[in-house]
Amino acid sequence: MLTEILQTLPQVLIDGLTLGAVYAVIALGYTMVYGILELINFAHGEIFMSGAFIGTAILITLTSLGWTSMLPAVVSLIIMLLITSLITGFLGMGIERVAYRPLRKAPKLIALISAIGISFLLQDIVRFITELFKGNYILTSPSLFSNKINIGSVFGSHAASFKSSFLVVIIVAVILMVGLDFFVNKTKWGMAMRAVAQDRDTASLMSINVNKVISVTFFVGSALGGATGVLFAVQYGTIDPYIGFILGLKAFTAAVLGGIGNIRGAMLGGMLIGLIEMFTAANLSVITGGVMGAEYKDVVAFGILIIVLIFKPEGLFGKAVAEKV
Repeated sequence: MLTEILQTLPQVLIDGLTLGAVYAVIALGYTMVYGILELINFAHGEIFMSGAFIGTAILITLTSLGWTSMLPAVVSLIIMLLITSLITGFLGMGIERVAYRPLRKAPKLIALISAIGISFLLQDIVRFITELFKGNYILTSPSLFSNKINIGSVFGSHAASFKSSFLVVIIVAVILMVGLDFFVNKTKWGMAMRAVAQDRDTASLMSINVNKVISVTFFVGSALGGATGVLFAVQYGTIDPYIGFILGLKAFTAAVLGGIGNIRGAMLGGMLIGLIEMFTAANLSVITGGVMGAEYKDVVAFGILIIVLIFKPEGLFGKAVAEKV
């Protein structure tokens, strides 16, 4: 059994890091909003999904105009990331202004229901627009980074392979995570966000515009979510309006696992969930003697989350705090 597990390990690490990077960046959007508003923004998964569709639409447009054959793939990717991040960033700000701000003093359950409603609304809007223009709500993205790279055997394992898009996803995801960490910890806006997260009323008394800070938080979180959608479309190719639901839940799980409200914890939580999911998909059948297969990978991931929350409810890197009254 150990030999079989070692044989799959290099490929598991490659696939797990790719998926984990996606989870990690999406989880940042959840943890930023929760850290300031104590709101679980369940519409964030659909922001990610919208980013995947917007990025794919941009790439299809560039391809139809013949620009992708003239521009380097990296330039096309940068154009997709910039335009998509701006659109999804403003989309997130609009959702906060329309659906969340009027409910800020309402019970938290009301805001949560509003977030779920926005989630379903975005799903149906994207599906309607896609079917209107393409006749089908499932889109396949043109290939940008499709070259296969093989690596030699490791630990006596079979050779592993990955698309060049794997490197792109990892590099861009790391840049986004490091950039966000710098923004939150080293800039005035980041300091304002941390102040509002600590105490909204006191922050407002110290001349911090709380509404503006919350809007910027939604813009940054949604821009990151949209950019991650582009990375997902580039890596996996095929997208539909419902990818945001399960990926959003996994990213939320990653945020809780790392410590909801803790940015660095969300990053590591995403990586852990991705690696656990890929390891389970590749080896669960071997470990259980064929009783359970790869389809149980979600059960294992959420099971580990439950165990962590039983013994450390604040997550791996969160701090236990008293409920504000």
